[in-house]
Amino acid sequence: MVKEMKIPSPGESITEVEIASWLVQDGDYVEVDQVIAEIDSDKATLELNAEFAGAIKLLAPEGEAIEVGSVVCSIDTSVKGEPKAAPKVEKPVAAKAEAPKSADVKVEVATMANATPLAKEVMKKNEIDFSKLKGSGANGRITKSDVEAYISGGIDANHAMQGWGGTRDRSQQKMSSLRRKVAERLVAVKQETAMLTTFNEVDMSAVMDLRNKYKDAFREKHNVNLGFMSFFTKACTEALGLFPTINGMIDGQDIVTHNYADIGIAVSSPKGLMVPVVRNAEQMSLAEIEAEIKRLAVKARDGKISIDEMTGGTFTITNGGVFGSMMSTPIINPPQSAILGMHNIVERPMAINGQVVIRPMMYLALSYDHRIIDGKESVSFLVKVKEMIENPLKLMFGAKAPEEVLLGL
Repeated sequence: MVKEMKIPSPGESITEVEIASWLVQDGDYVEVDQVIAEIDSDKATLELNAEFAGAIKLLAPEGEAIEVGSVVCSIDTSVKGEPKAAPKVEKPVAAKAEAPKSADVKVEVATMANATPLAKEVMKKNEIDFSKLKGSGANGRITKSDVEAYISGGIDANHAMQGWGGTRDRSQQKMSSLRRKVAERLVAVKQETAMLTTFNEVDMSAVMDLRNKYKDAFREKHNVNLGFMSFFTKACTEALGLFPTINGMIDGQDIVTHNYADIGIAVSSPKGLMVPVVRNAEQMSLAEIEAEIKRLAVKARDGKISIDEMTGGTFTITNGGVFGSMMSTPIINPPQSAILGMHNIVERPMAINGQVVIRPMMYLALSYDHRIIDGKESVSFLVKVKEMIENPLKLMFGAKAPEEVLLGL
């Protein structure tokens, strides 16, 4: 019996998607729940799983917009095991070169399908043959680390010396639905908000000393690394409690503020920038924040992040410093009203108590919607974040110094 598969709804307000890539070929035998395709919506990349076992027939091409609910493939459930159209390769490794060309393609596609999206991007960029890699991930899946280990082992020097160009060719491809949606939102923010950016700088000495002193014990106890993002997330949640408008948004002619801090953390993925949300970060410890950020970042980079995990944030933090950014003006993530930009840490001479000393400094940038956030609030918010990072003990006492809490100030 031939059964049809339709595109399920990825979430509310999403009416169409694109087939980013088919992970199987026409005529392949698929098992129930096997991942057969990656689909792009305007918010995330999701996996499409086979609903039946049998021989698959692909009915939708890659790269074209498809309405939710449309039929994209059919599965002949009467076929048991591998169909004749896709025979198993039982020859020894030495004889693979003599196999038909179609069999070679099938082996390569099977290897490609067993790699994470980020690993695929790195392999494609460096023109690495998939068959030369062995995966260390679950079920032998190839990860980015596997590709980097292969690269560090040495690629053909003659190929590297030839450079990356050499021709006058160019390529052109259609923007994905996710990239188009990002473009539309960024342009809309610039046109529809009164966006302004204020800057400050923070001395990272105290946090770096604390991190260097306790990072091993922290990892041993909590099974997660101690990074800078948890400190800034905690500092922001405390500052948002003091300046609630920065944690708000505009709804028509109303200003909506939140009694919680759902912090969006911008992460890079093979499909572009994604912003998963850490829920109720104001109630979390540093270890809980680090664990949640790690969980969401891994899902985003592996293309497994869900729509729900990227919606509903009240404030966003982006760290361009990991890519070497000295300073930038981040764009607000609508419908939020503010975003904090972190940058790289650079040792610079600073005047401290009349003496010139070298300190690890970071520039901070807060972009905000001036329609509901005044300059005084934005500057005060950034100063409060700076104070807590330079004196991490304030993170324990609600943005106050210990002596202030003791004196009831």
